[in-house]
Amino acid sequence: MSETNEPERKPVTVQKEIPLNFDLGLLAAYDPQPLDHLKVTDSAKREEYLRELTRDNVQLLVNQILSLPLQKKDNITLVTLPGPIFKLPREKSIPKPKEPTRWEKFAAKKGIQKKGKEGKLVFDEETQQWVNKWGYKGANKKADDQWAVEVPGAPSSGEQDSDLMDPRKLRRDERKKLIKKNMLQQKRNRESSK
Repeated sequence: MSETNEPERKPVTVQKEIPLNFDLGLLAAYDPQPLDHLKVTDSAKREEYLRELTRDNVQLLVNQILSLPLQKKDNITLVTLPGPIFKLPREKSIPKPKEPTRWEKFAAKKGIQKKGKEGKLVFDEETQQWVNKWGYKGANKKADDQWAVEVPGAPSSGEQDSDLMDPRKLRRDERKKLIKKNMLQQKRNRESSK
């Protein structure tokens, strides 16, 4: 046989007087066996002793992991670990609740509740597609494109004659009024924030 500088392979079976406690969910092994005081205090033997002890404990942990059911998937061997047994403490303290903002305090005082987001799209039953609620080809302009529009009852006093009244134009005018009102409010808000 030829001499090589490879270290000798140690056996995969390790015998311990006191068995280890394993937590495979955390990939941890807890060794309750006391350390040899003489070897730990001797600076010449300490490193070798701790290396051997660590190697034996890691080998026992690997043996436990490989005793779990194995799964093969695409030339890879997988092991499903169980849930952790020991509860580890948090590294950091539990975060303190955030202090409410000025708006949140005001809203709570006045009883204002936050609206949920409704989204921009609605489902159109006729075309079987999702369309915008407002804007270009929006659902709010659906009445503008209809060839027949229902006219409300008799006009009240002060309104134009029903023959001259165009429902499409009225809806368009209402939208334009809302846009102008919104622009005016935005302008006031900008001026008041300065």
